[in-house]
Amino acid sequence: MNRAEAVNILTEFCGPRDIPCLEKKALLARCGIEKADVFVLFGRSVLAGGDVLAEAVRADMAGCCIIVGGEGHTTDTLRRKMKEVLPGLETEGLPEAVLFDRYLRMRTGRSADYLETRSTNCGNNITNLLALMEKEGIDCRSMILCQDPSMQRRMTAGLAKYRSDITALNYASCRPVMEEKDGELVYKTEIKGMWEPLRYISLLLGEIERLHDTASGYGPRGKGFIAHVDIPDSVLEAYARLKAAFPDLARKADPRYSS
Repeated sequence: MNRAEAVNILTEFCGPRDIPCLEKKALLARCGIEKADVFVLFGRSVLAGGDVLAEAVRADMAGCCIIVGGEGHTTDTLRRKMKEVLPGLETEGLPEAVLFDRYLRMRTGRSADYLETRSTNCGNNITNLLALMEKEGIDCRSMILCQDPSMQRRMTAGLAKYRSDITALNYASCRPVMEEKDGELVYKTEIKGMWEPLRYISLLLGEIERLHDTASGYGPRGKGFIAHVDIPDSVLEAYARLKAAFPDLARKADPRYSS
């Protein structure tokens, strides 16, 4: 297994898409419904998530649309990338949800139904989302969740901890594929607002450490932030391969955004 193969295995695991496209026929085939109750974009997504959100709105994939995100370890990057596509937008100090809502208005002329702007990490992304839904009286039995490909699986595992009764569908904001050229890991195709390759690898490595249900992980045997996640041996082997290649790269939790 080379390094690019290892990255792509981790991407497939951490960033799943439970339906092949944002079309009602795909939702019907998977869940027996034509429309989800809620579509959620989490603000820590790369900029491509804004295009997925716009696509979901145009396709009428859910009864309501919510954008979740305040400020966290990825926010400054999002502000910079957003500024590149919306040069007239003053991004300084704006929470992630507001940034993506303005992007949505630029793409579709429509706004999200609700914005949650206080979250600082994946854990309170979920708890604040559920609090907003309760406050607004949003009845939810099915939800499509969209997040950065490195963090997608953790979002549904977080939701499952609190609301296992909700049918949760993963739809990662993008599906990056890496290859090795001249000794460097690069993306095969350009993705809007995507992390630099080494930054993305650091996020993937950090995610496996969080998802793995051990004493140091985020599952029930560890910190208890998320529901249990089964990790296939092939994914753990890919993680070990990348960890050996990049021993100090895994992202550490930033205490500024803990809750």
